[in-house]
Amino acid sequence: MTGTERNEYQPKKDAPIGVFDSGVGGLTVVREIIRQIPNEKIVYFGDTARVPYGSKSQETVTRFSEQIVRFLKTFQVKTIVVACNTASAYALDTLEKDSHIPMIGVVKPGARMAAEVTKNGRIGVIATEATIGSQIYANYIQALNKNVAIYGKACPLFVPLVEEGLLEDPVTDEIAGRYLSELIDIDIDTLILGCTHYPLIRSTLGRVMGKGVTLVNPAYETARELKSLLTEQNLLHEEPPGLGSNRYQFYVSDKAEKFVRFANSIIKYGILSAKTVNIEEY
Repeated sequence: MTGTERNEYQPKKDAPIGVFDSGVGGLTVVREIIRQIPNEKIVYFGDTARVPYGSKSQETVTRFSEQIVRFLKTFQVKTIVVACNTASAYALDTLEKDSHIPMIGVVKPGARMAAEVTKNGRIGVIATEATIGSQIYANYIQALNKNVAIYGKACPLFVPLVEEGLLEDPVTDEIAGRYLSELIDIDIDTLILGCTHYPLIRSTLGRVMGKGVTLVNPAYETARELKSLLTEQNLLHEEPPGLGSNRYQFYVSDKAEKFVRFANSIIKYGILSAKTVNIEEY
């Protein structure tokens, strides 16, 4: 960040928080932000036209993420949450270098919690192919504790199952059983839900893994870290936004009506609309 950029960037407490994800999964992060820091305004973008990110190259995910950040900046956001594990793994470093806006991803908060709660030092990570391939969780956790063993498992079918709303369905149960069987055999005691879609099938994952395994939800941990960041930078908004202040705004790249139905089932806030944006213009 140059000196000029620092002078130009003067965030305000009542400015919104920008949040983005490849689709609907980042709504789990929004839900936690609303619960933990309820006075904040939020602008959310879900890249529903180009989901999933997990099977795409780092170059492509980074390009998509840069477009979305440029879009969110038009709202004068005071910080940006990269509410996508794949984008956090592939693009966050580049985004931070190129932007003067404070950013946090979802990987580090989840990794820290997993390192803290494991008792037998055997941690499982389920995520997209890209996140698992990046080894980002393993690298962060082992930087905190070299004695911990990390076992990654790509679960590519979970995202489309969640996107289709099959949260409590025999098909999801069957797929979860197949994916997680090897992690059960390895005797992990902690499992990181390394994709923001996965908390939406938390009950299924917990049932398959059993009571002896602690599930770590990076969405929850990210909201906690965001609150700390805003507090440290004196950007936490203490008062509820006024009526008619566009408290929560939602944007997508495709299928706005489907997104609204799904969002209302997750957040329970009464989201009336989401606007479609041609993100390729940014």
